Amino acid sequence: MRVLRVGEDALLIDLPSPEEAWSWHAELLRRRGDGTLGPVREIVPGERTVLLSGVADAAALSAGLRGWSVTARAAGIGPLVEIPVRYDGPDLAVVAERWGVPEQDVAVVHSGTEHRVAFCGFAPGFAYMTGLGERYGIPRRAEPRTSVPAGSVAVAGRYTGIYPRSSPGGWHLIGTTSVRLWDLDREPAALLAPGTRVRFVPAPDGTGA
Repeated sequence: MRVLRVGEDALLIDLPSPEEAWSWHAELLRRRGDGTLGPVREIVPGERTVLLSGVADAAALSAGLRGWSVTARAAGIGPLVEIPVRYDGPDLAVVAERWGVPEQDVAVVHSGTEHRVAFCGFAPGFAYMTGLGERYGIPRRAEPRTSVPAGSVAVAGRYTGIYPRSSPGGWHLIGTTSVRLWDLDREPAALLAPGTRVRFVPAPDGTGA
């Protein structure tokens, strides 16, 4: 684990694995909640990092972090969101071949596990969700699409993501949903936040009807 200074009032915790980043993020949130962390404006997880911004005393906190003993956290401790999906994506055949399953079983595999939001980025409302594991990892497309429709459910690496709006993208599309990932009229605007547990529910039309 490395603790790096970033700018005047931020620290970046650099960790060996996504699992350790998740554990550190959870521990930081816990300590902020019980008042033992000290003043910090934001705690932002990445794949293998956690950024602390708006730190009142970066030098003191940096020294303190190095002495922490952070234990592994169970994945199933966040709020649960169910998302209906119509498994009708154009890349189903490619994903099925890569996974070594019949095409119709992509939905079975994908919806048969509980996912968790590891971190957010790329676009407002876009969440990187773990749950598939290395067994079902798949490289990004060799040629990204110039436009991916909003609501597309996609996989790449060992992550699942949902495109909150139409945009270019290189992930493999396996389904669609009508759920709004980003809505400025909602508080919070993002449906999915780091730590949220996600269950994908097969639905004929992606609306749960």
